[in-house]
Amino acid sequence: MKKVLNILKNKYLITVVALAVWVSFFDKNDISAQMDLSNKVKKLQAERDYYLEAIKTNRNKINELQTDSKSLEKFARENYLMKKENEDVFVIVTQK
Repeated sequence: MKKVLNILKNKYLITVVALAVWVSFFDKNDISAQMDLSNKVKKLQAERDYYLEAIKTNRNKINELQTDSKSLEKFARENYLMKKENEDVFVIVTQK
């Protein structure tokens, strides 16, 4: 019992405990704020990885369109409904 009272009377221990409690729960950079920021960083890194992969895919498609005339023709026909002379294009639209 006397040891417990001596520990509770130690001003340095009380100060350290009070500071730890304050920083952990009441400060603007408390534990929950740090966890939220950590989750936000993970989400942003996942988005960054997604966009880097999309950029890589698009660069490959652009390179293919610039180098292969058949893929360029296919792209123009599918997306811009372009056609050769003396050709008719029929667009079939399916309703959902």
